Amino acid sequence: MVPHLITALTGPINELEQRILDSMPAIERWFRLEWMEHTPPFYSSVDIRNAGFKLAPVDTNLYPGGWNNLTPEMLPLAVQAAMAAIEKICPEARNLLIIPENHTRNSFYLSNVAQLTRIFHMAGLNVRIGSISPDIKETTKIDLPNGEQVILEPVLRGKHRLGLKDFDPCTILLNNDLSAGVPGILEDLHEQYLLPPLHAGWSVRRKSQHFASYEEVTKRFGKLLGIDPWLINPMFSHCGDVNFAEGHGIEELRSLVDALLLKIKKKYKEYGIHEKPFVVIKADNGTYGMGIMTVRDAKDLETLNRKTKNKMSVTKDGQSLSEVIIQEGVLTNERINDAVAEPVVYMMDRYVVGGFYRVHAERGVDENLNAPGASFVPLAFEQSAHTPQPGIKAGASVPNRFYMYGVIARLAMLAASYELESTDPDAEVYD
Repeated sequence: MVPHLITALTGPINELEQRILDSMPAIERWFRLEWMEHTPPFYSSVDIRNAGFKLAPVDTNLYPGGWNNLTPEMLPLAVQAAMAAIEKICPEARNLLIIPENHTRNSFYLSNVAQLTRIFHMAGLNVRIGSISPDIKETTKIDLPNGEQVILEPVLRGKHRLGLKDFDPCTILLNNDLSAGVPGILEDLHEQYLLPPLHAGWSVRRKSQHFASYEEVTKRFGKLLGIDPWLINPMFSHCGDVNFAEGHGIEELRSLVDALLLKIKKKYKEYGIHEKPFVVIKADNGTYGMGIMTVRDAKDLETLNRKTKNKMSVTKDGQSLSEVIIQEGVLTNERINDAVAEPVVYMMDRYVVGGFYRVHAERGVDENLNAPGASFVPLAFEQSAHTPQPGIKAGASVPNRFYMYGVIARLAMLAASYELESTDPDAEVYD
């Protein structure tokens, strides 16, 4: 299904699309050179917002779930990318162990694990699923709504290796974002590849650090294309000590929100944009759409109700929230059947392998769509993310629009590789 993009009618994004299409050889060469210097994350997904006047990533996930939302047509691309990724890391790999999240009974999430198992099985690996959840003490079979079955087995830890009964993997794929911290069972592994590395988990990772890396990437990319990086980069600031429940740090947060809203207003004026600016306050570490609020006026922070304070006090796995990123809000002008939508792009190694629209009928254009009630519509990425149609007027071709999404997603993925390099505890330090 190809959704009707109402943004096809708006100006600046068409100009950006045209610039990206005209510069395609230069862009692909630029990415090639970057990947000679930097290692892409093993897999990633990027949430993108298209406001018509601005196109920007708003979140980058290094432990993407949702692989089950990719269509069967996208699988060959994912399998090829999986082969390339594994070959680079461990060419003689035979056994792969997938470690999922601990919330084992969520059938949507487990369908994602089943899809990952299928992708790596088709890439030529023996794949089994090992749970580190204390609830899984024996082999557990879970039936999924589509008739599939997922088999979870308790992991076994040797002195320096992790495996299952009668299964010794050389590669361990984490599909668990470590929000609650790094469990000891995953530390000090020898001669086993752990993908992604432990410092990609939310116990170490910070969104503010990612978007600082992304800002660096967009400055260089903007220079390559001759565009204002703001067109593809959400401005942000960081507040490192806030407690919503007790009201601690709210004053500083207010002044940061005020300053960012002012910067956005200036940019809107420069580009003749008549929308009301807003910011999104999010937990600086964390995922699953938790700990997020939209603010249109700094004064709103003085009158938060109890429900909002509670929502902004904890994130996934009951972790308390004390650090936030204040991000420039990017409207979404995309619609599917009148419901607000945003594209999510999936990548493995350095390749775009597919994606879908996240759709939410009950949310507004300036709200977070990663919330209960969201549904997913596949993007027609399988034939188009890398094969734009040159010579077609900007805004008129779906493959061209999707190619542009793929470029923005890869910029965010490159930023993630910068970010992981800067936080690598084993990186060599040169004086």
